[in-house]
Amino acid sequence: MAVRFLFARTLCLALVLGTSGLAPALAQQVDPPGKQKKLPEAPAKLPKVDRNKNLEFLFGALKAAPDEASAKHVEARIWAIWLQTPSDTAALLMARAKTAVDAKRIEVAIKLLDSVIKLRPDYIEAWNRRATLYYMQNDYGRSLADIQQVLIREPRHFGALAGLGMIMQEVGDEKRALEAYRKALAVNPHLEKIPDQVKALTEKVEGRDI
Repeated sequence: MAVRFLFARTLCLALVLGTSGLAPALAQQVDPPGKQKKLPEAPAKLPKVDRNKNLEFLFGALKAAPDEASAKHVEARIWAIWLQTPSDTAALLMARAKTAVDAKRIEVAIKLLDSVIKLRPDYIEAWNRRATLYYMQNDYGRSLADIQQVLIREPRHFGALAGLGMIMQEVGDEKRALEAYRKALAVNPHLEKIPDQVKALTEKVEGRDI
């Protein structure tokens, strides 16, 4: 177990350092390490959106949202764009992967996502969902590798950034966990519970203000 932990931690750090600027689905909850085994993911219900909708506009609207309800509406529109794929085959495989996860057939879901990624390597949500499943299996190395692929394609993916923070926190790298959480909040100031994590980690990593 100790060897596995050290290997996972070393691989985690190597992958994070190799991600652009620190650049696994939406940060609904972030519980202390060991209490939750699920990375952030998209909300269950999403609006229909024009896939050509300008993400720059939506991210600007997310930062400027006057209240939580408005922010959640914008978040959902961003997720809807991320989830869209022009491939009917990829969409079918994604649906089957979700069914497999609901049935707790994680290995089957991972194989289906493998097929989606092989078919559409530019489809970030397939990488993101597979990162979630690897995280649930405590396979932090593979989860981080997939998060890295998400952030290469979309550095503003607040779900992946929050997931990165969760993994770094679990392997004991609180400094990089704090960096990841701060990046997530810089993109989406309305993430739930992340501000509390940032406050707690800031006190531990940087000390209390005097």
